Amino acid sequence: MFSKPRLTCLLFLRFVTRTIAVFDMSSNQNLAVYWGQNSYGAVNPTDTANWQQPISYYCNDTVIDTFPVAFLDEFYSTGNLPSINLGNTCTTADDPIFPGTNLLNCSFLASSIEFCQAAGKIVTMSLGGATGSIGFTNDSEATAYAQTIWDLFLGGSSSMRPFGSAVLDGIDMDIEGGSQTGFVSFLSALRTLMDGGRKPYYITAAPQCPYPDAYIGTTLDQFGFDAVYVQFYNNYCELTNYNDSNDWDFSTWDNWAETVSPNPNVKVYIGAPASTSAAGSGYVSPSTFTPIIQQTMAQYSSFGGVMLWDASQAYANSRYDISVKDALLGAPAQRQVLLPQRHLGLVPALVWRLWQTGVAYVGGDEVTYGGDLWTANWWSENDIPDGTSGDWTNDGACA
Repeated sequence: MFSKPRLTCLLFLRFVTRTIAVFDMSSNQNLAVYWGQNSYGAVNPTDTANWQQPISYYCNDTVIDTFPVAFLDEFYSTGNLPSINLGNTCTTADDPIFPGTNLLNCSFLASSIEFCQAAGKIVTMSLGGATGSIGFTNDSEATAYAQTIWDLFLGGSSSMRPFGSAVLDGIDMDIEGGSQTGFVSFLSALRTLMDGGRKPYYITAAPQCPYPDAYIGTTLDQFGFDAVYVQFYNNYCELTNYNDSNDWDFSTWDNWAETVSPNPNVKVYIGAPASTSAAGSGYVSPSTFTPIIQQTMAQYSSFGGVMLWDASQAYANSRYDISVKDALLGAPAQRQVLLPQRHLGLVPALVWRLWQTGVAYVGGDEVTYGGDLWTANWWSENDIPDGTSGDWTNDGACA
């Protein structure tokens, strides 16, 4: 074996022999996990070690496929532009807002989002939430608002993009109140913009399990969503009632997908809380959830996977997301992926690269800084490898 300090730091290449899969909406093994609200931290304020991390932290393995970012919580805030709320990650208390608006400038997340996308995952913007102020007064207003969302988050352009250069992969409608006026017009106009874009875009929804959903049910019947993350918790039809055919109603949602939805290929996900503290009710243990997932997958052609609320809860709960992915695959999930800024597929990948700000590194990541080679001891971001933070181990000078 060679010795790391003898290598030329910036020129040494190796071949990566594993291909990273690109997201496939037609798969029935997808795992969508919400990120943004620090749900675990909200109910465990003293356990800061398990609070939400930057999104790239959750993209360092192959377990999660989709990240709906929660939430865009108000359509028309100051300056008639939306506001977003990302829990402990980007807040009005700690981060700037664009002048004349209440829109957070979270552009420091651009590299993290792009890292997730480079790993074959999709990142979407979730609109609404339990306390969201979401809605339109008429179809014309809704149609115009599609351009706003396109320009701020997707393939359009604006001087006030909350995630900077990152181009998100679509939107999610988590509507839990208000009127559905204009929703079909908004989504139809947005779909037209997406169809003219340079990459695939996706539109999903997160209805409650009682059918039809009170706040987006009519829209579901009139617009072709790509997937619905049905929330089988906090309701009589939740996961804990799986064995009660009078309550558990995935079959109803499957029938909707097969006979009502304008998109005959729409996928239906089982939405679940990722721990006991993630919801008021509906949590089930991995040993209980595994047969539910596998039986539903085998029985219904519309089954698309599982949605979890949320990433912070899943990680704090002994990586509940891994248990779910194992159930979806029917085997232990392959959990290692390429590290930041390495090429994907059968191409040369830079092993030692210059350390950069704004990039999330994980344990074992190797960089150069100040003429030396450094190895990350654990996850870190923006901690200079100079021997003082304890995040990095010095492997010696470059040859």
